[in-house]
Amino acid sequence: MPTTESADSDPSGDELFVLTAVLLTPAQFPSVLGDDYPEVCAGLGLEPYAEGYGLVLGQDGAGARWTVATEDVTLVACAIAAWDCGMEYDLSPTEDSLVAALPGWPLPLAVSAPGVPQPHDPEPQEGGPATLTPPDAAEWGPAQRRLGADEIALQWAAWRAQVDDEDVTFAEPGEQSHKGVRRVLEEARGYLSEPPPPGRVRSSFAAGEARTLRVDGPGWSLVARTDDIAFVLLDDEPGEVHPVGRGPELPGLLASLDTLAARPV
Repeated sequence: MPTTESADSDPSGDELFVLTAVLLTPAQFPSVLGDDYPEVCAGLGLEPYAEGYGLVLGQDGAGARWTVATEDVTLVACAIAAWDCGMEYDLSPTEDSLVAALPGWPLPLAVSAPGVPQPHDPEPQEGGPATLTPPDAAEWGPAQRRLGADEIALQWAAWRAQVDDEDVTFAEPGEQSHKGVRRVLEEARGYLSEPPPPGRVRSSFAAGEARTLRVDGPGWSLVARTDDIAFVLLDDEPGEVHPVGRGPELPGLLASLDTLAARPV
């Protein structure tokens, strides 16, 4: 978590004390907020521009929660990279790069700015945007399913080792596979002929020459390595994770999905 810095002003005229920031682009966005980039933008009241946004989360001088959207994606990306390395970075977007100041936070934060009141939502403004609140991920549903897929992608080696260590039955592509898994693979294959909204298929670096694929759809998430297996999570099967074996079909499907995936710049 970054050291608290100060950024530009919020609508109340107070300085914004920055607590953290996240990227909102077709290739990188908080998965918990939606299955694809346009869906997440819609939930925040933002236009789904291809260039994306940086989201800066902080408090004003009265302690109220604010989320500032900036067009300066590079600045936010540099700040996040510096903070990840334990370095300080003064994240202060210029006024002409600011797109919106939204009341509330779309993500839960367990920190607060020193020297100001505890975080609270600002008073609603007549005609203003609705106050942002984090999705309810306490019970199994789309938000928790996507968070589960995030965890598998981050901890791939541990999940893969768990599959190797246990007597796991793989769901294979084909008529005899698990019905839900078969539906997921069919819908994912459909993306090849009818490309989905930006962000439904994302590709990121993995070890060696492989890529980590994240594919989402209505009620499901798929996480895979292009050189390995896949894992499927379903809204209608709480807490279940289905490993999908390579077989004759999966390698080609993953390679094709990778060609249309959004990739971080």
